[in-house]
Amino acid sequence: MWADMTMKTAVRTNVRKISFTHLMTASAALAIAMVAPRAHAAWEPSAPVELVVPAGTGGGADQMARFIQQMVTKHKLMTQPLNVVNRSGNSGAEGLLEVKAAQNNPHKLIITLSNLFTTPLATGTKFTWQEITPVQMMALDQFVLWVNAKSSYHSPKDVLDAMHSGAPGSLKLGGTGSKQEDQLISVLLETAGATKLTYVPLKGGGDVAKALAAGEVDLTVNNPIEGEKLWREGALRPLCVFDGNKLGYTEKIAGQQSWSDIPTCMSFGIPVQYLMMRGIFMAPGASTEQVAYYQQVLAKVRELPEWKAFMAQGAFKANNLNGQPFVDWLDRAESFHRVLMREAKLMAPAASTVVTTAPSPTQKK
Repeated sequence: MWADMTMKTAVRTNVRKISFTHLMTASAALAIAMVAPRAHAAWEPSAPVELVVPAGTGGGADQMARFIQQMVTKHKLMTQPLNVVNRSGNSGAEGLLEVKAAQNNPHKLIITLSNLFTTPLATGTKFTWQEITPVQMMALDQFVLWVNAKSSYHSPKDVLDAMHSGAPGSLKLGGTGSKQEDQLISVLLETAGATKLTYVPLKGGGDVAKALAAGEVDLTVNNPIEGEKLWREGALRPLCVFDGNKLGYTEKIAGQQSWSDIPTCMSFGIPVQYLMMRGIFMAPGASTEQVAYYQQVLAKVRELPEWKAFMAQGAFKANNLNGQPFVDWLDRAESFHRVLMREAKLMAPAASTVVTTAPSPTQKK
């Protein structure tokens, strides 16, 4: 009995010791939690995020921006809403300058295209890409030579023959804006055809495609995504792609034709190769954590099957860059566009004196 009582007493004593020890440990942990600094939480937007499109509605940039918005909303990739707004004034300078002015505003994004380079050069606008924050290149966009489906032009050779035989300016080429990528390609086409085209500036890629379908212009150099719907409906016909290689998508779009069936313009003696960036930037002063947040959101978008279908629909060329490789690409692209714009005589006099060798953007730590 004595042994049994001793054991019970020992058990009770151990229980008290264990309980006291646990209590002290829990109290100490609580005290430490109260006085210790909290671990740094990952940054997230605290207000609705605005995605600026420096172009009109219906064009390639607008379609990609709205598709990203749909995917973010559908799959709940952000806790705050993502809103798309178009700022197309002055060849997109309105949108570029709006984002440049939004210093330290992490809720302002912009989807960029070649007017990131061409607009400052063409208008003399005091803007360079180094003044905003690169986040992510999403893809490279192609350019296709399009005609109306009822046109007598069935190959790039037919177009070249018509340019050679017709009076200068007799063919009308519709494009987005003035002194932007569409007009730049039209000048390169003029060089290849040794004649002049009449360039018709329109608000955006959607308007350009509609003008061609209505017979208001003879040719366009729209992006694939801008002409795909009307090609599928039998209103437009693609003749060639301005790239060194054929497009890689084999799904049939119209009749028995796929994107991969379109020949390169270069194979018909048109030495023009031009691809356009689709990239996301932030306002100046974005921190590393803020950039990383949007990069991971966009990475989730790119992993979706819907994104892969969108890439195929628009025959995009995958080229996902961020960080220093993206900055290096932008440096090269800016120099390339400066040469093209100067040779095409599309530069504003003031642009020739604009310094574009500013240091690469730095992020707040």
